[in-house]
Amino acid sequence: MLDRKIDFSVIVTATNANPNGDPLNGNRPREAFDGCGEISDVCIKRKIRNRLQDMGEKIFVQSDDRCDDGCDSLHARASQNAALKAIMNGKNTNREEFAKAACAEWIDVRSFGQVFAFKGDPVSVGVRGPVSVQQAVSVSPVDIISMQITKSVNGESDKAGKASDTMGMKHRVSFGLYVIHGSINCQLAEKTGFSAEDAAKIREALCTLFENDASSARPEGSMEVCRVYWWEHDCKTPKVSSAKVHRALNIRLKDGVSSPRSFDDYEVTIAEIDGVKPEIIDLM
Repeated sequence: MLDRKIDFSVIVTATNANPNGDPLNGNRPREAFDGCGEISDVCIKRKIRNRLQDMGEKIFVQSDDRCDDGCDSLHARASQNAALKAIMNGKNTNREEFAKAACAEWIDVRSFGQVFAFKGDPVSVGVRGPVSVQQAVSVSPVDIISMQITKSVNGESDKAGKASDTMGMKHRVSFGLYVIHGSINCQLAEKTGFSAEDAAKIREALCTLFENDASSARPEGSMEVCRVYWWEHDCKTPKVSSAKVHRALNIRLKDGVSSPRSFDDYEVTIAEIDGVKPEIIDLM
């Protein structure tokens, strides 16, 4: 079992890439009102799940294009699990046993939690996971570049269809340095069965977050994990809060730099905190 609280921070860069498009804004990179870029926590957890799946772990919330068990929905995946089927007993279903079986089967359930509530099922089961991830925010405002593109071939042979020179838009961040903060709670880990071995797998997934993640919006090499900071406390409930630990990581532009273009344009320092020292994994 996990016998100590863990906090972590991850520094990532995006170069001529769209780290996380906003579907409500034409798929432009997410941007806060102050001009700083954002990557949603849901996007980050999706990438962690993908990496865990690449590592051979069983994942409940799979992407359709990564499905490895033939199930076309979450309901189907839960329904075909023998352990869960044996526990299901209508309104008399033991929710605690159901949650325990689900956590034992899927690493993302015992990590991030999950709500099992499907149409036709008489009961719903909620699982709170110990791994929490904040949305990533860039240290500096990002410059979003929009490019107009055209397609060179018709999608349909019908003459009434759109012409081959139909216009479209593609958006990218010229450069952005983002910071992800997260924590692993021991009390919730006890409830889901999340172990120290699971924590090590989460750390490995963070170090390789963008492997097998290339797309037109994120070409190979355009997204990079620069450093991972991994704080392991000496007890389950430390005196130092996660907020204070995350604030210990200080990143600022170097003197004389007004328009950052690389990780080297920033100065990174770590404030000392009594009783906890981070493991720094430099991936540059």
